[in-house]
Amino acid sequence: MKTTPLINIPTLKNNSDKIHLANLQGSSLALTISECAKQQKSPLILITNDTPSALKLRQELSYFVDDKLELISFPDWETLPYDHFSPHQDIISTRIETLFKLPSIKQGILIVPISTLLLRLAPKSYLKQHTLIIKSGQIIELQSLRADLEEAGYYAVEQVMDHGQFCARGSILDIFPMGSNHPFRLDFFDDEIDSIRPFDSESQRSLKAIDEIKLLPAHEFSTDKEAINRFKTKFTEKFTSPLSTSKESIFSEITQHNLPAGIEYYLPLFFEQTNTLFDYLPSNAKLAIVGDINQATIDFWQTLEHRYEERSVNLLRPLLTPNELYLRHEQCFEQLNQWPRFYFQQAPFDNEKQGRTNFDCALIENIQVEHKKKQPLAGISEFIASFEGKILFSVQSSGRKESLLELLAPLKLKLTEFSTIDDFTKAKAKLGITISQVENSFMLPSRGFAFITENELLGFKVTQSRRRSQSSDENYSSDHIVANLAELKVGQPVVHIDYGVGRYLGLQTIETAGNLTEFVTLEYLRGDKLYVPVSALHLISRYSGHDVENAPLNKLGTETWEKAKKRAAEKVRDVAAELLEVYAQRAAKIGHSYKLNKNNYALFKNDFPFEETHDQALSINAVISDMCSTQPMDRLVCGDVGFGKTEVAMRAAFLATDNARQVALLVPTTLLAQQHYENFKDRFSNWPVRIEVLSRFKTAKEQKQILADSASGKVDILIGTHKLLSGDLQFSDLGLLIIDEEHRFGVRQKEKIKALRAQIDILTLTATPIPRTLNMSMNGMRDLSIIATPPAKRLAVKTFVQQKTDQTVSDAITREVMRGGQVYFLHNNVQTIEKAAQDIQTLLPQAKVAVAHGQMNEHQLEKVMSDFYHQRQNVLVCTTIIETGIDIPSANTIIINRADHLGLAQLHQLRGRVGRSHHQAYAYLLTPPKKLMTKDAQKRLQAIESLDTLGAGFTLATHDLEIRGAGELLGDDQSGQISTVGYNLYMEMLNQAVTALQSGQEPSLEHLLSSQAEVELRIPALIPDTYIHDVNLRLSLYKRIANSNDKHALKEIQVELIDRFGLLPDATKNLIQVTEVKQLCTPLGIKRLEAHANGGNIQFTENTPVDPMFLVSLLQKQGNTFKLEGPTKLKFSVKLEDSRARMNWITQLLNSFKDHLIKKG
Repeated sequence: MKTTPLINIPTLKNNSDKIHLANLQGSSLALTISECAKQQKSPLILITNDTPSALKLRQELSYFVDDKLELISFPDWETLPYDHFSPHQDIISTRIETLFKLPSIKQGILIVPISTLLLRLAPKSYLKQHTLIIKSGQIIELQSLRADLEEAGYYAVEQVMDHGQFCARGSILDIFPMGSNHPFRLDFFDDEIDSIRPFDSESQRSLKAIDEIKLLPAHEFSTDKEAINRFKTKFTEKFTSPLSTSKESIFSEITQHNLPAGIEYYLPLFFEQTNTLFDYLPSNAKLAIVGDINQATIDFWQTLEHRYEERSVNLLRPLLTPNELYLRHEQCFEQLNQWPRFYFQQAPFDNEKQGRTNFDCALIENIQVEHKKKQPLAGISEFIASFEGKILFSVQSSGRKESLLELLAPLKLKLTEFSTIDDFTKAKAKLGITISQVENSFMLPSRGFAFITENELLGFKVTQSRRRSQSSDENYSSDHIVANLAELKVGQPVVHIDYGVGRYLGLQTIETAGNLTEFVTLEYLRGDKLYVPVSALHLISRYSGHDVENAPLNKLGTETWEKAKKRAAEKVRDVAAELLEVYAQRAAKIGHSYKLNKNNYALFKNDFPFEETHDQALSINAVISDMCSTQPMDRLVCGDVGFGKTEVAMRAAFLATDNARQVALLVPTTLLAQQHYENFKDRFSNWPVRIEVLSRFKTAKEQKQILADSASGKVDILIGTHKLLSGDLQFSDLGLLIIDEEHRFGVRQKEKIKALRAQIDILTLTATPIPRTLNMSMNGMRDLSIIATPPAKRLAVKTFVQQKTDQTVSDAITREVMRGGQVYFLHNNVQTIEKAAQDIQTLLPQAKVAVAHGQMNEHQLEKVMSDFYHQRQNVLVCTTIIETGIDIPSANTIIINRADHLGLAQLHQLRGRVGRSHHQAYAYLLTPPKKLMTKDAQKRLQAIESLDTLGAGFTLATHDLEIRGAGELLGDDQSGQISTVGYNLYMEMLNQAVTALQSGQEPSLEHLLSSQAEVELRIPALIPDTYIHDVNLRLSLYKRIANSNDKHALKEIQVELIDRFGLLPDATKNLIQVTEVKQLCTPLGIKRLEAHANGGNIQFTENTPVDPMFLVSLLQKQGNTFKLEGPTKLKFSVKLEDSRARMNWITQLLNSFKDHLIKKG
């Protein structure tokens, strides 16, 4: 059924035509643009005055545009002109894909900011000539394809994770093509491509096969021999100074096929001539212009010329002129005027004339929910009653939909859900609800249509925006990575359950009894070596204690390790007993059970201006559940600053105050108290809740009055430092104590808190990372919630390692301050920090610079931090004192001076100080020249620069911080034990001790980890390096195979190996089968099984579940084959020269044991 469009767009007929469309109120601008694209039946090029406008319109258009229309972007490089760093690979990928698609688009919308439109690009012929189409069944040599990829700018890696990478392993080639959402796996049979399958870059597992893929070039310029020669010629013709072609110059780097950061600003030199985006447009395209692009072009050219003048003095890196890189203002508008174009604006025209139309659009007013009024929904209720047309409500997620329906429930509306606006306009329903990212409401009175967003009803909302799926986050939890020895480097410490702490020296293939086996080499104190077969990798774990660099290595052949293990086990038993006692005490206590008023809670929940993260929602639900139960709450919520702990506390505080009970919020510093006070005041502004703060910012008289009002019950929520614990403070009916960062309080304060624990509900917040394994071991004993999911729209921090220059510092600060943000400049030397601040002030006289360090007195430091928080300064020169502290969302750039002096974990934590809002954040790690840095420092900086999203390296860097957190939670004494035996072994001991005590048994060291059987079948069982070259990957897979506890897990690994690396070699098949045998042995109580060409033996444990009568019958019936040696050793003599026959015979024997177990009961 054909429906009349909501908005009719006039038609552009000739190239010189232009139409101005105005009065596009709220988000009707995006709806009008989508209708325009639909009705014109030709591509629409949407040009905005800046990047933020382009991003907002894209977000809204993604809802209004139907599936028939393509919606594509041509994003900005996100670098300043002549910058010395390159755009992110994902941006380049999107741009190249857009340029490839653009000429053939029949109908759709391309979004581009005006400054991006000015840039000169590769000629159209470049993409045609450098794009490969690869098909299943195609005959092509793998080596030839590799060469083609390298020439197209792709680079070889060990594991494909990002656009522009490839990896060849045997007959398999993995590649992540530019413009693709997935990497692909090509499986070769000789020179024929047998299959092409997309795969998940996180799990590395492949999906369903497809017929063909398109390989676009990896850069916006060519890197083949011809292009490099053209670059040489054009560069030397243009720049004649000897310095410009010297060894240190950018010319030298490029001609040696190194692609330096910022090479994009030399693009014209790689081609005979350039094109612009106008040259790529289909001939029937129409332009749609939003905003004042004229002024935006003038402003851009002013910045461009200024930056050219500033930077053109460096002869090692001579610059192309702005004219060579960009279209001038007049050139751009000359091109624009050759196309038919629409001009869109939100403001109405005073008078309509030829080519000018005011649409019948209006904003919707007075519909906001007002909690303070008796009838909070009066505004929206009146609008619905008076509006005669159709009304579509819009929410930003399914979770928000449920919240809105709950909120509107008193109005008894019948809201039907619709996927698209078109579905709603075609339907008979008068009221509907839809999920979209549209921000502003609007109505079209003459069409009888209103679009109401939750923003207008409830206040601004933030959408969820995650790059990673839940499942892949779990794969990259620190526990998962540590358990699998991922990323283990030579020289790092590990723990062997039987021999103690040693250093990992790598993998070594050794021939034993004529068979090749791979061993892990460990070095102990005084250079002693231990060779551990890969089949025994379950006995090895990564050492992670407080100081990994100075791990306490053990000496082989002494009893030191056994004593340390025994001592740790005794201490662990005490901790487990204490935990169980705490649990029993808590279970016996009766606390206050709160009543949840669902209507009030729904209103308070809807005031939250962000989308809850998964972990945050779980934490909130746990807290509410605790408070509604009869047991007193004692919950710890752990999450980084900015991850949403405060909202968890606010929900708890709301429930307490809604039940007429008082809340105390205890914080370690006056500044944090003030920040919490302002946040709580803002959050509770719609509710009759009185919030006060006790701090130095209050006069003595004010403080006295607050104390009196707290005692009489007039204050609902009181926030303060340790003063809250003083004897002169009384509460009328204190129900909830919230503690922020308990570990930062002194011993006496902690004792007072401990005394309170018996009486009231306690919620503790901490930003110290805590490992999830600790959560498991304390389940039910100390309630722990971990918020590890980053908040919505949190972008990865862009990280640059650069040599320190005034220009770099000036650019970084100017870039941030120009967008209204703030900058941390970290200078970790108190003696010279004042001079560093003066240098910045001299460099940028307009900057407002402050200094903060740990040797300042408390009052002075608090004033500086308070002023910075309130944006009275925009540059804070500071030491690592900012590692933990208040949340400053507007600080989105951090510059770390002498970053080479800081450890990886510390660099990660400092970098985490920025990127707290939905703005792109930047971290600049400034270093001296390379020759003045140690090799280790260079490695650390390379690592942090490459890890801009969560991954193995990131979680390992934070793991030692988690260990500190575990130590803090368990106490100083336990920290010592963790340091001695390593965190993983400690946690294994703790889990076993808790389980044993719960079942009424004493924990035993004998049952620890070494419960797996030892199996030696004298056959080669390994992963050959010809099959998997990467040592780290081989080690990690060995560990996963050794740790797999059932046949299903082993099968999964086998499928993954074939998928990623090709058919299994015989030695790897053997490794899998040996592990299967081991899995059969362990539940049968077999300690060791050995088999060779002439027989072998089986060593049972004393309490084996195998029926002794069955073993006796074996000895009687097959006396020539089986003999008993001692009470627990069964010897067998049988010819088993063929390894396959040996494996089958052993498996049959073990299965017969399995069929004859002692019957219980």
